[in-house]
Amino acid sequence: MSASTARPAAIDLVCAFAVTRTPPDPAGLAAASGHEEGGPLRVLRVGGLCLVVQDVPAALFDESALAERLNRPADLERCARAHHRGVEAAAGRGPVVPLPMATLYRGDLTAARAVTARQPVLDTLLDRLRDRTEWAVKVHAAEAAPEATGDRDSGSGSGSGSGGRAYLSRVSARRREQRGAHGKALAEAEAVDAALRRHAVAATRHRPQSERLTGRRAPQLLNAAYLVADARRAEFTAALARFTAGGACPAVRVDASGPWIPYSFARWDEDPRADPDQEVPS
Repeated sequence: MSASTARPAAIDLVCAFAVTRTPPDPAGLAAASGHEEGGPLRVLRVGGLCLVVQDVPAALFDESALAERLNRPADLERCARAHHRGVEAAAGRGPVVPLPMATLYRGDLTAARAVTARQPVLDTLLDRLRDRTEWAVKVHAAEAAPEATGDRDSGSGSGSGSGGRAYLSRVSARRREQRGAHGKALAEAEAVDAALRRHAVAATRHRPQSERLTGRRAPQLLNAAYLVADARRAEFTAALARFTAGGACPAVRVDASGPWIPYSFARWDEDPRADPDQEVPS
């Protein structure tokens, strides 16, 4: 075990960003930044693996201080961006396994022991992620046209007589129409997922995001990630373009981003050798 730089005596926690087999470019690592409160990024060698870490002050990163900071949206965003910068720095020359945000150890020895304990899983993940990237796809129901106020108001003053019956009939028909539109949108979201899986190595679904997070009135029906081999990227993006263009599935809106470092497929706390459901059958 060795480190590229000495740890400052006043800093006593090690923040770990990612594991790789190929040491990052020293100049690129020196130019990158992690948490603004910490020291420079450095490499901790553990057997045949490289752990990209940063020394950070315990006063700001111990359990209680970090929990308080991560409850503040602005601090949470800063920590997330810092973590991603550290992962990107590790990914310059080969596949990486990103670690969860705010993975902290009491020192180099503790960090090295954690990597050693998970080395078989890390080796499997690094093999699996080589020459592959992640694509994120979110599918929302298409925005419904605003309802005319006349239908809502007509007959609303009375629940009896022909006017009241006509109003209730219109309400019932509108509800049936809404249920039918939602069912069609769900079916189209499933069709998008099935089509994209045919061009991916693996796929996983995250919990759909709420309206508060998406900023849309229409519900999010699919929040998925796809692991795509570089050799099949053109096939995947061509299939994706059919849906993002909006004509193939008119009941939904499809948004996509990528390629990304495959965070969704690099869970080092789960053994990928025991997770066959993520793999897409060939």
